[in-house]
Amino acid sequence: MTYDYDDTNIFARILRGEIPNKTVLETDHTLAFEDIRPQAPVHVLVIPKGRYVSYDHFAREAGAEEIVDFVRTVGEVCRITGVALDGGQGCRTISNAGAHGVQEVPHMHVHVLGGRVLGRMLEPAD
Repeated sequence: MTYDYDDTNIFARILRGEIPNKTVLETDHTLAFEDIRPQAPVHVLVIPKGRYVSYDHFAREAGAEEIVDFVRTVGEVCRITGVALDGGQGCRTISNAGAHGVQEVPHMHVHVLGGRVLGRMLEPAD
């Protein structure tokens, strides 16, 4: 399978500094920033700096250093924002992919949501 990356997507533009963001944490391989349309009191987007379209693309093609950095950054974002289980009440991490996953931005990203009870993840399909 090939993954066509769109260099004009909003996250690519954020990574290039063309669009400002409210950075929560930045590492060599990862950027975490506040969502502009938060769906919970804590809503942070965590993105790799590499050109990956979806989580499966990232998992298949990213280097070990990128993957470890990304996963550790998600954990640190949970700690920083107070939703980690060792100090908070928990959170939900979501990564949407493709049309069926209702992915809006074609750059791999994880939503970290918390700060309140989030309800069921999915309602039964009609």
